[in-house]
Amino acid sequence: MNPENNLPEKVISELKSVSDKEKALFLPRFFKTGKGEYGEGDHFLGIQVPQQRIIAKKFLPAIEEKDLKTLIASPFHEVRLTALFMLVAKFEKSKSGEEKRLWVDFYLNNRSFVNNWDLVDSSAHQILGSWLYDKDRTPLYELANSNNLWDQRMAIISTYYFIRKNDFEDTLKIAEILLFHPHDLIHKAVGWMLREVGKRDFETEYGFLEKHYKKMPRTMLRYAIEKFEPQVREMFLAK
Repeated sequence: MNPENNLPEKVISELKSVSDKEKALFLPRFFKTGKGEYGEGDHFLGIQVPQQRIIAKKFLPAIEEKDLKTLIASPFHEVRLTALFMLVAKFEKSKSGEEKRLWVDFYLNNRSFVNNWDLVDSSAHQILGSWLYDKDRTPLYELANSNNLWDQRMAIISTYYFIRKNDFEDTLKIAEILLFHPHDLIHKAVGWMLREVGKRDFETEYGFLEKHYKKMPRTMLRYAIEKFEPQVREMFLAK
């Protein structure tokens, strides 16, 4: 297909024009793409996130669902992230609930491509969390109880939208589901969300930690108590 008439190719071409070879060599190590690692097989162009946001904004007005379908399936990490920036914007600019629902369905149906922590963290709360705020939140529990690392991270990170509305119940329930998860990327995500709860309601986070801190993975606990007063932090760690 002629790239001049192919919008995804134009997006990818522009992304490649701002790529950095040294960064492209560094990022696979940072995102753990080696055999058996969580990002195994991912490919990088070496592009800074602010540049991706600029390019996403530039092409957003002309991008359609079929274009996003092509971009989000790219083997290149930065292309998928740029597609997600566009998808978040499409969702947020939607004028009706029906239109928003279409983008939510697109997100869930293509979530196999949302397959690293930054991809999840840049989209889950803004799309899925926002959509489910005033709806049945069962889909988050289905994701949390799946066997897929990124689905599980999507579940807990989606609740960040609720936390910002001072709604903590689902964060705590999903944190309990993931309490014994074996992967440190879930430990970090759960600890981060608990910390965000505590920034808004110290007593709620403190109560959760009092109940669970002895069983929590150390990384999860450290993330959760990062903003506590030093003496309180040391008390939890010492125990």
